[in-house]
Amino acid sequence: MALTMMDKQALTTNRSAWSPELTAELERERNNPNPCVGSHLLSENERTRVWMIRLQPGERFGFHRHVLDYFWTSVSGGRARQHVHDGTTVEYTYQPGETRHESYGPGESKVHDLENIGDKEMVFMTVEFLSSANKPLPLPESVRKAA
Repeated sequence: MALTMMDKQALTTNRSAWSPELTAELERERNNPNPCVGSHLLSENERTRVWMIRLQPGERFGFHRHVLDYFWTSVSGGRARQHVHDGTTVEYTYQPGETRHESYGPGESKVHDLENIGDKEMVFMTVEFLSSANKPLPLPESVRKAA
């Protein structure tokens, strides 16, 4: 299914509108990059990492860093807000099955969070490709043990 992200709305492009707590969390991520692009690592082999995010209404998945080529699929659909490292805040309405592919060149990355602002659980699957332009960020051992 092609990416639609219906009702995409940019709320701000200025980080000064963010709360002090959100700004501080982003600064902590910059100093200690979070490689966990999902809340649960489901599988990892020499080629891929497969992640899941489940967010109840009002829940938020904190800042994390994408450095590898990957794709995500919105399993459930829903409404979400993202804060991006460049200061952008956007809201999206995702459709079930909506999928997006992203890739990053050498030294490129994206840092963002994800907050469920809808009224039902949101579920995303993300697959990272370990043979990308950038080396994979090392995962904490506790994440691997849970997979």
